Amino acid sequence: MIQLDAQSATPLYEQLYAALAAEIREGARPAGTALPGRRTMAAQLGVSVNTVDAAYQMLAAEGWAEARPRSGFYVQETGGLLHPPVSPGPAPRPGPAPAPGARYDLSTGSIDTELFPARSWGRIQKELLYQSPELLQRGEMQGDAALREQIAAYLGSYRGVVCTPDQVVIGAGIEYLLGCLAHLFAGSVAAIENPGYTRSRTVLENSGLRCTLIDIDRQGLPAAALERSGANLCYLTPSHHFPTGVTMPAPRRAQLLGWATAQPGRYILEDDYDSEFRFDTKPLPSLQGMAGPEGPVVYLTTFSKSLAPGIRIACMVLPQGLLARYRHDFAVYANTVGRFEQHTLARFMAEGMFTRHIARMRLAYKRRMEAFAAALRAALGPQLQLQGTHSGLHFLLTLPGAGGETAMVEAAAAQSVQLRGLSGYYMARPDLCPPDTVVAGYAALRQADIPAVAAALGRAWRPL
Repeated sequence: MIQLDAQSATPLYEQLYAALAAEIREGARPAGTALPGRRTMAAQLGVSVNTVDAAYQMLAAEGWAEARPRSGFYVQETGGLLHPPVSPGPAPRPGPAPAPGARYDLSTGSIDTELFPARSWGRIQKELLYQSPELLQRGEMQGDAALREQIAAYLGSYRGVVCTPDQVVIGAGIEYLLGCLAHLFAGSVAAIENPGYTRSRTVLENSGLRCTLIDIDRQGLPAAALERSGANLCYLTPSHHFPTGVTMPAPRRAQLLGWATAQPGRYILEDDYDSEFRFDTKPLPSLQGMAGPEGPVVYLTTFSKSLAPGIRIACMVLPQGLLARYRHDFAVYANTVGRFEQHTLARFMAEGMFTRHIARMRLAYKRRMEAFAAALRAALGPQLQLQGTHSGLHFLLTLPGAGGETAMVEAAAAQSVQLRGLSGYYMARPDLCPPDTVVAGYAALRQADIPAVAAALGRAWRPL
């Protein structure tokens, strides 16, 4: 039985393709046999028909299967020419046994999938599948207008973003969109927050940009340091700095906008990855909203936190000055988000379900954060320090005298709790990292497990 992992970074259709190709290669599906119908396979695996179709099309493109009109897909005779077996080398020496998997995941990339509105989402997708066959055709390069209109309205109402639907570009994740931006800013020097998103730096550097690191302070990235850096591009998480949780105040934002407008060709990339989850007050308006639609700010956000990481929908809002260049350079590119998913989200937003879903998630996560923080304080005592509990789905946990973050992470792992030390997000100057500090994500932590996790960390860190 084929098993797919919805939490994997590998798309579901690629997982299905690899599993079927392996079965064909191993003879489990002989040449000439029919593959299950797409709807049948989709129902068996609990995935969309589009996912199955994409996998089948890959099999056909690679020569594993052939499509027969009005009949379906059949395993093709390969004659052993595809991916011939490699003669095995000498057996490797057995290494140490792998460490047991952590029972409790406090990483920052996880969410509570039980909060996903599966029934509403599935109903809309089913209706679209049967009622909108035109969505099987290629859509608009920037993303379909229906979704761009909903996103522009939502961002205007809830984040103060000033834009038209024409300025919105939809893509399969922030990483993809950053790659597009790296092309538009070829030859630029990009300033990156330190500590910060190591993944964003990697994407920009892999795309040809030179990155320079700037140490943040208690208000975020300093404008004076940015000016001295020689950068003409700046990547920021001003609403909720990752991973420290700092919210950049309005005066600092104004200083950074002053830097961007001081010379032509300077731009700010504003990553607003989780602003929906602010528990005390409403977030400050976006930098893009402060700069205006003609201003030097590219706004980016994702639906990975608000819906699910496996639903690869993100967007960016391009200033008018970059829009024409983007359309010219990417005119031949197909949009990377499936049209059924785009229109499902558009309907989900248009019918008011998205804002209600966000409200429910915000309340659930707030209660979870408060319960977890209280349990940790009870287990670890008054010396415990928590930072960044006001927003987001993680906070910093500092326990003075705990013996250093490495010892804390290892001791937690011994109690089957997975988390990461703060120093892992410092790309330079690790000496600036506060000691005895780890990053604790709680989004995937079940409410019923909170007492057990707090007790486990109490056992792990009390003796240190």
